[in-house]
Amino acid sequence: MNLDQIKKQLNESKKNEKKGEAKKDVSYKPAVGKQVIRVVPNKYDPDGQFQPLRIYYNIGGAKVMASPANWGEKDPIEEFVKKLKASNNKENWLLSRKLEAKTRYYTPVIVRGEEDEVKLWNFGVKLYQEFLNLADDEEVGDYTDVNEGRDIKVTTVGKDQTGTDYNATTISPAMKSSPLSTDKKMIKKFLEEQPNPLDQFKRFTFEEVKENLRKFITPEEEESEIEEDSTDSTMDMPKSNYNKQVKVVDKVTPPSQKANKFDSMFEEEEESADDLPFQ
Repeated sequence: MNLDQIKKQLNESKKNEKKGEAKKDVSYKPAVGKQVIRVVPNKYDPDGQFQPLRIYYNIGGAKVMASPANWGEKDPIEEFVKKLKASNNKENWLLSRKLEAKTRYYTPVIVRGEEDEVKLWNFGVKLYQEFLNLADDEEVGDYTDVNEGRDIKVTTVGKDQTGTDYNATTISPAMKSSPLSTDKKMIKKFLEEQPNPLDQFKRFTFEEVKENLRKFITPEEEESEIEEDSTDSTMDMPKSNYNKQVKVVDKVTPPSQKANKFDSMFEEEEESADDLPFQ
């Protein structure tokens, strides 16, 4: 037995255990009913307060994927979307809409009655606009002010009332101004001990994002690989609904050729929008 090798494997095992540990949930999710929160001055975006992050959903098997652009890096999906839009093809334009990242806005908050730690609330453009409108209201002003800001009343109705698969949330300011806290130590804690929105996501590399995009664009190639590996010809194979959603894939072109053409799009910075893996 090689003891040095055993120690090496033991260290790797411990590292993997730490990686597998579940992250603490720091997100604020409004419960159905009414709650009162306080928006805390954003440590990571002091000017804008509401930190925008670009997020992809259900691309190539990745349920949630943060764009590399959030870290100031190149994003292959963003580049691909630009090419789709420049092709002047209706079907490509529809696909570009499906691939575009969704913007979510992140802000630190504390929940009144649960002021033990700062939570992260993320929401879409509708609530974002409501928060901006409140700040622009002279009677409300800077509701994040530590000494004279305002609490925010949050009202959420459930799916049974919205008639959709989602709850609906509205906000309104408290009538009177109030301090963030009467305890100076707690104020310091709220201002300094805030979760970083970017730390809540895996940092995908350019190549990893590109691979997920390739899987989304050429799903039939993935099915072909499964069929080749399968020894049971009678087993039920997964079927892609991609072509039912957006019929942009040329049925004549073999999947492998599409994949090669797709890869070649990223080899040069200047690439014709007409040179897409499907036309």
